[in-house]
Amino acid sequence: MSTHIHEQSGPSGRLTMYSTPWCGYCHRLQSQLDREGIEYDVVDIERDPEAADLVMAVNGGNQTVPTLVFPDGSAQTNPSLAQVKAKLADFAA
Repeated sequence: MSTHIHEQSGPSGRLTMYSTPWCGYCHRLQSQLDREGIEYDVVDIERDPEAADLVMAVNGGNQTVPTLVFPDGSAQTNPSLAQVKAKLADFAA
């Protein structure tokens, strides 16, 4: 699922992962991104109510994580590493 949001993508204007500490899918994707050398910011939606609101806006009212927001404001929910890499390749082109 790919959605576009109009808010800034994150503190640094780069890839931002909205997550929770207990999310196994989040931890797996973080490990994969780390192995690939892909830089990203992590925002814990349990500690940041505004981030939780953003995730719910992207996901039809659900707090589904991981939700990734890209520098252009587009978002993907629970993407595979291949989906993230493909989206990031669009920025490099």
